[in-house]
Amino acid sequence: MSIAWSDNSPIYRQLKERVVGMMLDGVLKPGDALPSVRQIAAEYQLNPITVSRAYQELADEALVEKRRGLGMYVTEGAPVKLLASERERFLSDEWPAMVERIRRLGLNMEQLLKAANDGGAK
Repeated sequence: MSIAWSDNSPIYRQLKERVVGMMLDGVLKPGDALPSVRQIAAEYQLNPITVSRAYQELADEALVEKRRGLGMYVTEGAPVKLLASERERFLSDEWPAMVERIRRLGLNMEQLLKAANDGGAK
């Protein structure tokens, strides 16, 4: 599997967001081990320090925990905590811009629901 890294944000943040997405999607569940820093660094040709930084941010947010000699594991409350924080971030950061764009384009609720149900705008 390959990842296309964006120039818009640091790679460690993109890696962190990928792990967060895997937690939200249920790919990584509480108690699951994260791949080792060395494994991720080798697989995606990253500096191990970059991977460590992403993992450290996840640990700082109590989404993963370090188990001495064993690695990093998803914490029990991570999915619930993530869902709450991601919803809040969406509503405060992303949604206002979407609402403004919807207004600017003159779209109404019926058109939006139809597009959502059809899988896209027609």
